[in-house]
Amino acid sequence: MSEAIVESLRASILAADDGITEHVKWNAPSFVFNDTDRVTMRMHPKGGVQLIFHRGAKVRDDTSSFTFDDPSGLLKWATQDRGILMVDTEEDAAAKAPIITDLVRRWVAVD
Repeated sequence: MSEAIVESLRASILAADDGITEHVKWNAPSFVFNDTDRVTMRMHPKGGVQLIFHRGAKVRDDTSSFTFDDPSGLLKWATQDRGILMVDTEEDAAAKAPIITDLVRRWVAVD
């Protein structure tokens, strides 16, 4: 697992909105917007990093009505309101940087 991947992803996420703050959750960087965890990194055991796009730690009552438009097609949906984006290498992180920033910007804008 490369520190360069993590640093690249951190920069992409933090660039999305000045209101995003960072802390450590599950031994990895996690990003908060309006006091709610919204994006958390998961260090993939086979290499790379998963970005988990979520709407907080608890399942919400409005999950079935939640929608999010992902024009990039990069998010794989674990549930209706929990998407996963995989980043495999430093080059992959760099190539996806503007897309990640856009996805995070739009993700934190929805409730």
